[in-house]
Amino acid sequence: MPFEYSMFFTSCLRCFQQVPRIFAGLALAILLAACDPRGTPLPPPLQSGELVVITRSSPTTFFENAEGNYAGLEHDLVEMFAKELGLRVLFITASQVDILPGLLQNKAHFAAAGLSITPERAKQVRFSLPYQAVQQQVVYNSDMVRPRDLKDLVGKQIEVVAGSSYVERLKEAKKQLPGLSWRENKTATSDELLDRLASGVIDAVIVDSNIFDIAQNFRTNLKVAFSFGGPEQLAWAFPKYGDPFLFTKSQEFFKRVSRDGRLVKLIDRYYGHVKRLEDADVAGILTKMNMLLPKYRKLFHQAQELTDIDWRLLAAVSYQESHWDTLATSPTNVRGLMMLTEDTADHLGVTDRLDPKQSIPAGARYIQSIKDSLPLKITEPDRTWIALSAYNTGYGHIEDARMLAKRLKLNPDSWTDLKKALPLLAKSEYHDSLRHGYARGGEAVIFVENLRTYYDILAKFEKAYQPMFPLASNPYALVQDKPAGQRPSLSKPPK
Repeated sequence: MPFEYSMFFTSCLRCFQQVPRIFAGLALAILLAACDPRGTPLPPPLQSGELVVITRSSPTTFFENAEGNYAGLEHDLVEMFAKELGLRVLFITASQVDILPGLLQNKAHFAAAGLSITPERAKQVRFSLPYQAVQQQVVYNSDMVRPRDLKDLVGKQIEVVAGSSYVERLKEAKKQLPGLSWRENKTATSDELLDRLASGVIDAVIVDSNIFDIAQNFRTNLKVAFSFGGPEQLAWAFPKYGDPFLFTKSQEFFKRVSRDGRLVKLIDRYYGHVKRLEDADVAGILTKMNMLLPKYRKLFHQAQELTDIDWRLLAAVSYQESHWDTLATSPTNVRGLMMLTEDTADHLGVTDRLDPKQSIPAGARYIQSIKDSLPLKITEPDRTWIALSAYNTGYGHIEDARMLAKRLKLNPDSWTDLKKALPLLAKSEYHDSLRHGYARGGEAVIFVENLRTYYDILAKFEKAYQPMFPLASNPYALVQDKPAGQRPSLSKPPK
């Protein structure tokens, strides 16, 4: 028994000796619970029907998405785990510094918070099987001189999140570099520290690679100076002396989702698109978001009212297509903010593709019609990404790609798998046996992955739009209720 616990129990037993024997059992139980610094244990989840999980609010773990629903890699994994056990989930959010103490005080059954497995933490908790590899990185402001190694950081203002694994590694480095110092911030998240770095308030920040992968698309003047130490593994943390049931089930769960591909699919959902853009692309949308987007914001809002598609996603499609240039024209004569073909414009009743008042709602209606044409078994967000790939390369080619995915024993209803099949449409060994033939499927993948990042940027800086009157009667939203043969079959030739 740990020393501090034995001292508490000794005190409790002294009190117990003065209690009449008839109440001995009850008194001992009450006194031990009151004296235990870990707090009252939570009821077993199978008994209460509820799984209590401590996490932190961040883009890589747990957050509220554009639709007002909770999301994040940790959130989705926990929900998947709880569903298999037939349990509901109660998430408790805490700052990084309070996560493990909260777990050790019995405030949760386990912690799912993007925690790295480290030697010091392993002394306090036991970790599940790992589910993601990360690399600690030293990030600097590119307006300043790049530090090449830890020696260059001596005398600099370094900030890290208190209670993080970065502190452990810095303490080890300080043994070789006594002059190395840093500040442990107890109130800021890694995202907030990166904001301070981008503003020039501090000189360097240490974060995990998955955190920076997402953050870099919002801050064009931040760069990785160098990697700090070796790779680390993220895992769930369980109390060392807790009920072994959940821990055992978590081990089985991670083996299963690693084997059946669900883990790969989840990681791709949150990270598969984040490294596509160049710095100039990010800087471009950040600049034009202030200069050009205000002119068309109301039209995008109206398009959302028409189709119930998030206006920021429509704006992301428009930026990817035309960079919000009303006069944009491709060599194949697709034109306007939404880059409509002549055939598509005619079908949608557009008389002037260069008129934003016609182009934006028509593009939105076209996207919605494609979504409604897809098989009903395709769920979100895959449904949206697959529909947008069809917007780029044509619905017929997406049907081919789905057929090819089946042949390759991939899931044709999963964007993660479909984007492996799409580039193969450019190879004769594959497209010769498909109905619609050759297509630049790889371009459709890049198109979707880029606009996913554009959408993330817009969702961060632009407010969601709530229509005054909810969508009540929308012919495009009702198409999905019709038999498949009656759904529109629209195709947009590749540009």
